[in-house]
Amino acid sequence: MNILEYYYKKIIIYDLINKFSYNNLKKVPELKKIVLNFGCKNSEIKNLAAALISLELIASNKNIELTKAKRANIFIKIRSGHPVGCKIILKKRKMYDFFLKLLTEVFPVLKEFKGIPLNKKINITSFSFTLKDLISFKELETNFYLFNNLPPLNINIISNTKTEKELIYLINSFKIPLINSKLI
Repeated sequence: MNILEYYYKKIIIYDLINKFSYNNLKKVPELKKIVLNFGCKNSEIKNLAAALISLELIASNKNIELTKAKRANIFIKIRSGHPVGCKIILKKRKMYDFFLKLLTEVFPVLKEFKGIPLNKKINITSFSFTLKDLISFKELETNFYLFNNLPPLNINIISNTKTEKELIYLINSFKIPLINSKLI
């Protein structure tokens, strides 16, 4: 069992129950999955291959899906059905392993990082943010010349919360650094 999973089961659940008073333990919010996504602006095989390899190294998982364009776009020269990015869905143990790596290894190394800005338009069940400096991952740092032109990494944290306050409280409980966390 991962440290974050243990922390959730032993501390965060009780904090959520005391804060929001649930009648049923199955209704207590939890993290369901984390989706990592690269969106390439063109469908060059070199950029897609670098994105696929880097996503496999970051997530330490091989279940990567290619995302395809739904519509053609003349301006960036993409045809309908051509690959434009890649994504991976992390659940259970892999999700907590990546989350721990993000909190302990990546966020402290980022330059000029004060926190993740909390937007006014937040979805009830998901929280998303973007990382632009991907060299802070140790796996990509060793071969930085291969991964210097990567697009930003979109990270979506999906839970089963019912309100925005529950989601923000859950995210703050995991000690994710947020800016403008006045909604708690």
